[in-house]
Amino acid sequence: MSKLTISRAVTPEEKAIGKKEQFTRLIGGGWIFILLILLIAIFSFLRPEYFGSRYNLSQLTINAAILLVLSVGQTWVIIAAGIDLSVGAVLVFSSVVSAQVMLALAGASGSTFGTTDAGWGIIAIGSGVAVFAGAMWGLVNGFLVAVARIPALIVTLGTFGMALGLAQIFSGGVDVRAMPEKLVDGLGSGNLAGVPMLVVVAIVVVLVAAFVLHLTRFGLHSFALGSNLEALRRAGINVRSRLIAIYMISGALAGIAAVMSNARFSTTTISGHAMDNLGTISAVVLGGTSLFGGIGSVAGTVIGVFIPIILLNGFVILGIPPFWQTVAMGAVLILAVWIDQLKRRARQRG
Repeated sequence: MSKLTISRAVTPEEKAIGKKEQFTRLIGGGWIFILLILLIAIFSFLRPEYFGSRYNLSQLTINAAILLVLSVGQTWVIIAAGIDLSVGAVLVFSSVVSAQVMLALAGASGSTFGTTDAGWGIIAIGSGVAVFAGAMWGLVNGFLVAVARIPALIVTLGTFGMALGLAQIFSGGVDVRAMPEKLVDGLGSGNLAGVPMLVVVAIVVVLVAAFVLHLTRFGLHSFALGSNLEALRRAGINVRSRLIAIYMISGALAGIAAVMSNARFSTTTISGHAMDNLGTISAVVLGGTSLFGGIGSVAGTVIGVFIPIILLNGFVILGIPPFWQTVAMGAVLILAVWIDQLKRRARQRG
């Protein structure tokens, strides 16, 4: 006995919806990796002798290392349905405080130029100060967001100005241009088995963060903060403490990035991190983390972080004015948010 199959014509509206869903799936899966390969191919074709050189590739990974450490913290915050606009300013504040502490312990004046002969003990203290300072700014952010219930956008925009202003007050608006020689040589320009030490630090941060975020109970709670906050409360989890801890992680990672920046540039670079918040948000969202929280990965951020780095590097090599670099970064951010919206609507339809 044969079965009777009843079929009907597919309407044009249904066809349009089907094509739209197919397009959303396409851009939602692996498109960022394709974009990365495309950018590398374009710049390699236009300036192969510069972009593809061993020196330039090494500089790319080194520059990406600092941004990557910042972006890992931003990933954690955005997964928890928050945002941290203060990461760049916290980096500057932490670098200034750390540099001044190391100068004082080394017995050098604040006007010292070049490098000092501070030992590893002083470097360890200065690095600890940087991480602690960053974590304290994270504590302020977390407390105001979780306890005072002020929107994260406003809180971190405010602490952005506060951290940057205090850094300028403490330094008199002038960069601290003296770092321990051992820090500059060991971390800034040193290598381990041929791999730059800055890249080694970034790899360690990524591996630890990926393990904690994806394979521990705390990581599970972090995802739940962004996807199902009420369920987390009903399970008896202290939501406030988890949220404060997440912002402190972001701040502490900004402190680590500050130490890396000091070692890399042998100065505090007060005016050099104004766009770090935009760079980290772009990298995180490009890597597949939803701005609405609950979805994301450290691995995606690793891929996404190279997009702004390669864009800026390629523009410099091609001689494009720096103003266009900012335009391109803004366009990439808008593109990332648009794609995130499409993916979110596709999940809701599903």
